[in-house]
Amino acid sequence: MRIIIAPAKQMKEDTDTLPCAELPVFLDKAERLKNYVNSLSYDEQKKLWACSDKIAQENHVRFAETDLRKRLTPAILAYDGIQYTYMAPDVFEQQYFDYVQEHVRILSGFYGSVKPLDGVVLYRLEMQAKAKIDGCKNLYEFWCDSLYREVLPEDRIIINLASKEYSKCIEKYLQPQDRFITVVFGELQNGKVVQKGVYAKMARGEMVRFAAEINAESPEELKAFDRGYRFDEARSTETEYVFIKS
Repeated sequence: MRIIIAPAKQMKEDTDTLPCAELPVFLDKAERLKNYVNSLSYDEQKKLWACSDKIAQENHVRFAETDLRKRLTPAILAYDGIQYTYMAPDVFEQQYFDYVQEHVRILSGFYGSVKPLDGVVLYRLEMQAKAKIDGCKNLYEFWCDSLYREVLPEDRIIINLASKEYSKCIEKYLQPQDRFITVVFGELQNGKVVQKGVYAKMARGEMVRFAAEINAESPEELKAFDRGYRFDEARSTETEYVFIKS
C-alpha cells in the first residue's frame, strides 16, 4: 500500500535536524527543469510562478544559485504547509520515519515523486504551471506516466491523500487491476458532503501520522481513524473513503 500526498508551496531549509536518506529518483529531470527555469527571463519566471514580485525575486535568485546536491533538507521537513504541520514530523519516533519512507510519496511539479527522507532544495514550481519544456505544453505532459509507475507498489493499492492538482498525475494512468482509494474529509451540509480546504489539509496530515503510528498495511486499517473525523460506511465506496467531521 502506498499513500500519495501533495507538497506545500511554503518551504523551509533545515540541514541539521535529520539526515537525508537519498536523492530524489528523478533528479536528472529536476535538473532539466532547473535549467529551463533559468533560461527564462524574470518576467517569464514570474508568470510561470503566478506570484508576487517579492516571491518571484526570491525564487529567481534561488533557482540561479541552487545546487540540487548541496544544502539539502529531508522533504518531510522542507515542506511547510498545514498538512505537514498536522503530520508533525518534528516529533516523529524513528519507526514513523521508517514507515513513511516506505509507504508515502510526495508528488512534486519539480521533483516528480519524492520519498519523505529524500534531500531536496527550496523551490517553487507547481504541477499546474505551464512549463513548456522538451516539447511539452505543461508539467503533466513532461512527467507523463513516470510518476504513476514510480509510486505504484507491489500490491497495486494507492491511498490518495493528494489534492486534485497532483492526484490527476496518477489517476490518468490507472489500470483495471489497480486499487485507487481517494480519502474525503468533509462535513454534512443539507445532506451533502462538503470538503473545506484547510480542514481537509489538517486531516490529511493527521491521517499520515495515524497510519505511521499503527503501521498500517491495508486500507481497511485506515477506517479506524478518529481525529476530528469518523469513517462513514454508508457514504463510502470501494474507491472513496468518506470521513465526516465529528
